[in-house]
Amino acid sequence: MSRSIKKGPYIAPSLFKKITRNSEGERKKVIKTYSRCSTIIPAMVGNTISVYNGKTWIPVYITESLVGHKLGEFSPTRLFRGHAGSDKKARKR
Repeated sequence: MSRSIKKGPYIAPSLFKKITRNSEGERKKVIKTYSRCSTIIPAMVGNTISVYNGKTWIPVYITESLVGHKLGEFSPTRLFRGHAGSDKKARKR
């Protein structure tokens, strides 16, 4: 279920403060955040945000095509290693 349009997108207050402070400076630093539920807004375009996935920090460079998505979509928490297969089928072929 999505958030109400009347309320607007959710951005963690600490993350929003870091983004506004980072856009004022001439040198853009990487911003670290735990907030995977924050929505990407146009003010974030051009910044690199490191999102924590529970184990490592994954850097995400924000472009215009990412606006409207959540930060958590770009830092997977699970590693897919493939479906379990039977060795018997592989030996027959």
